[in-house]
Amino acid sequence: MVKPARWLVLVLFTVVLCEAVFFIWFSAPDHPDAHRRTELIAGSGTWQEPITPIPISLNLDARKVALGRRLFYDPFFSRGNTVACVHCHNLATGGVDGLQHSTSVEGKEGKINTLTVFNSGFNFRLFWDGRAANLEDQIEFPMPHASEMDSTWPEVIAKLDKDADYRREFLEIYQEGTEPRSVKNAIATFERSLTTPNSKFDLFLRGDMHALDSDELAGYELFKGLGCISCHQGGNVGGNMYAKLGLVENYFDNRGNVQEVDSGRYNVTGNEADRHAFRVPSLRNVALTAPYFHDASAVTLEHAVATMAKYQLGVDLSGEEIARIVKFLNTLTGVYQGEKGK
Repeated sequence: MVKPARWLVLVLFTVVLCEAVFFIWFSAPDHPDAHRRTELIAGSGTWQEPITPIPISLNLDARKVALGRRLFYDPFFSRGNTVACVHCHNLATGGVDGLQHSTSVEGKEGKINTLTVFNSGFNFRLFWDGRAANLEDQIEFPMPHASEMDSTWPEVIAKLDKDADYRREFLEIYQEGTEPRSVKNAIATFERSLTTPNSKFDLFLRGDMHALDSDELAGYELFKGLGCISCHQGGNVGGNMYAKLGLVENYFDNRGNVQEVDSGRYNVTGNEADRHAFRVPSLRNVALTAPYFHDASAVTLEHAVATMAKYQLGVDLSGEEIARIVKFLNTLTGVYQGEKGK
């Protein structure tokens, strides 16, 4: 009979031996999934990668989310009650309207491509030029803009106060009732709920070895190897830094017809070093948000990938390389469940 102490030693030895065999086999260069093996963080269940998965759940006040959703769809914010937030940020089409420039009150056209509202709560600043510090701050810009809502806070608050349901809901949730601060907080809380977790790539990051196929994984390795990851990393695969458009080759000289919006961050800071610098956009759901770039000059994702490689990295990609990167980018499309049954 094996003594208890010796039995425990044999069990531990067997476990260690099995783990060693597994990792040696799995790490072998000729293993079909060898390129999937990035270093696994011990005990965490997630892959150690420059991109992190979107949280599956958030701790948000459900009452504020519901009130904010109603406000997001309500045209009260615009002059003449004609345009709501959802007009430019359509949740059924990737959080954008798919236009080069959004149209708003009286059909007025904007001057810059609309960014998606999905996962916007994870961005470190808002707008292409980063002029808004957070989602509450962001609301202050479209409302008075002549080509967007073309309204004022007194007008908006007066409309909301005439609605008995709005008055009741605001008083139940916010001590101050219907005030600009509470209105902004409700909308911003709803927007923070607009996340798209559980993309194929998120499943991969959480340890699902079969979430991505070989082409998608090859595209990801190429995405990292080329250096795309230096600007597009973190939970939002971007959205956490500024970068100048045209690092290797002058994008604007080649494109021509330079406009004020092309100055990017410079329009906010007045610092010449910020000219043509933009907040790096998130690549979450990028397959759904064409056209691309602040000027909407790239109609397809393939065009966008080729342009970024040329102007930011100094690389002319082959058709096969572009296709592989696009396949990887498609794995960043997540699932938004909030509108079910609405």
